[in-house]
Amino acid sequence: MNAPFLSIVIPAYNEAKRLPNSLERIFAFLDAQDYSSEVIVVENGSADNTFQVAKQFTKEHPNLTVVQESQKGKGNAVRRGMFVARGEFRFICDADLSMPIEDLPNFLPPAIEDFDLAIASREAEGAVRYNEPPYRHVGGRAINFIVRLFILPGLHDTQCGFKCFRAETAQILFEKQTMLGWSFDIELLYLARRRKLRIREIPIHWHFDADSKVSAVRDALRMIGDIFHIHLNALRGVYGRKA
Repeated sequence: MNAPFLSIVIPAYNEAKRLPNSLERIFAFLDAQDYSSEVIVVENGSADNTFQVAKQFTKEHPNLTVVQESQKGKGNAVRRGMFVARGEFRFICDADLSMPIEDLPNFLPPAIEDFDLAIASREAEGAVRYNEPPYRHVGGRAINFIVRLFILPGLHDTQCGFKCFRAETAQILFEKQTMLGWSFDIELLYLARRRKLRIREIPIHWHFDADSKVSAVRDALRMIGDIFHIHLNALRGVYGRKA
């Protein structure tokens, strides 16, 4: 079987309510495209019926694969999905679709060329935020300040959940991934920098979701610890030599 042009990987933890509408929108979008595609939903440790809800969609969409992963952690779910994916381009997509799926072409040729991974940015020129409370914006910028200061200078939005990898880039980076939780994005981008890969920030239209699982204070504290462990991994040679 020929590999599809695009794989969309959706990590799904307790997403039984939001997932149906998001999958309907995603498949409606993909059906209008002229390239081949697949969708991979990775359910990991949900307390609701996310897995069963996703499986229902396989009856009408043969290009949907639903994977059940017992171990929790968004990074763990994304990693599993990336290794199941077969696409030439592999796109991480949050189940809430806070970025409209119609923005996806901005992450693919011919809209952009000469890149190894493209990351959605709510801060790049041209990006627009909708309905975000001021306290959430301030909290997000504080987290990004920590990231830029201690590990990824120059990147303005590392935590947005929409990212596109070339197949070979995904293989290189996810094989070295050790962070299985929320900080996995930082580790992957750090690895990409070590290997001198081409990272592009893509401005998006982003809609605030009141049901977001992100906590600015809790996740900022956790991230500081994870950044320390990433640097420690590098010193121990876990990631191999720099490019």
